[in-house]
Amino acid sequence: MGESKDMEYYLVKWKGWPDSTNTWEPLQNLKCPLLLQQFSNDKHNYLSQVKKGKAITLKENHRALKPAIAEYIVKKAKQRIALQRWQDELNRRKNHKGMIFVENTVDLEGPPSDFYYINEYKPAPGISLVNEATFGCSCTDCFFEKCCPAEAGVLLAYNKNQQIKIPPGTPIYECNSRCQCGPDCPNRIVQKGTQYSLCIFRTSNGCGWGVKTLVKIRRRSFVMEYVGEVITSEEAERRGQLYDNKGITYLFDLDYESDEFTVDAARYGNVSHFVNHSCDPNLQVFNVFIDNLDTRLPRIALFSTRTINAGEELTFDYQMKGSGDISSDSIDHSPAKKRARTVCKCGAVTCRGYLN
Repeated sequence: MGESKDMEYYLVKWKGWPDSTNTWEPLQNLKCPLLLQQFSNDKHNYLSQVKKGKAITLKENHRALKPAIAEYIVKKAKQRIALQRWQDELNRRKNHKGMIFVENTVDLEGPPSDFYYINEYKPAPGISLVNEATFGCSCTDCFFEKCCPAEAGVLLAYNKNQQIKIPPGTPIYECNSRCQCGPDCPNRIVQKGTQYSLCIFRTSNGCGWGVKTLVKIRRRSFVMEYVGEVITSEEAERRGQLYDNKGITYLFDLDYESDEFTVDAARYGNVSHFVNHSCDPNLQVFNVFIDNLDTRLPRIALFSTRTINAGEELTFDYQMKGSGDISSDSIDHSPAKKRARTVCKCGAVTCRGYLN
């Protein structure tokens, strides 16, 4: 932005044209109120971030923006475009009802450079996932008849309001592709995917990206699955050393009955990749079996522990496994497993101080 004879001019980058064709245009020629509002907001945000004395100096600048302000506004505009493109890509790749939004009002961080959105487990080379059940129910009403959970020796997980009614540590057996019941069966919840619109947002407390809900979520409701690359526990141990040194945690042990496999959501994952840890979380982990009935490879579902209001951040306890207990592996610091410890920033009254 500049001024000439008391008239404001704005340097305009024309879409689809090189920078050499940029032009200075008076305000009256600009028919882009949203861009102008973003320009004003970015300028205000920059000035509010600098020290008060420096801010006064910047405000007293005569006819043109300081280079530092102009540079910030350009970077913010480019970031906004990059995040919008990433948001569009995420929504093209997802296969569930809920929309995904992206927001960063905190810093200039753009989309992650080495993250690939997936909707289901991605087996590492050498690992086979058999996603075809060998039998299914023939119920006309799965809520009242002897259905898949009963065949597995457990209770039906849901009530008539599609809320989970079993305690943590109890597995969920949903109806599968061989069942004769239809898509409206009350025992098909996790397989329908996330129903809520969620927002990946940049946190202001130093926790990087986080996820918040844009709508109210009832307690005991299914929110999302935790998906990623399925690897062996040996490979997880190797990667864990690297991740701990970087202060990141994406490994989830599939230890429902054995400890052969781990889900790694570092590079491949869904929205759950961005959900932060809390020692007082609002999401609870459950093991789920649908088409793959191999007890070594449960699907991981996150359910709300209480009512979660629109705008509230979603969190789960990184040390909490499907058993409902704190994972002993996560807190074993014998010499063989001694790793760099990652400080917890959840801020909960019950905070344990570390993520691992």
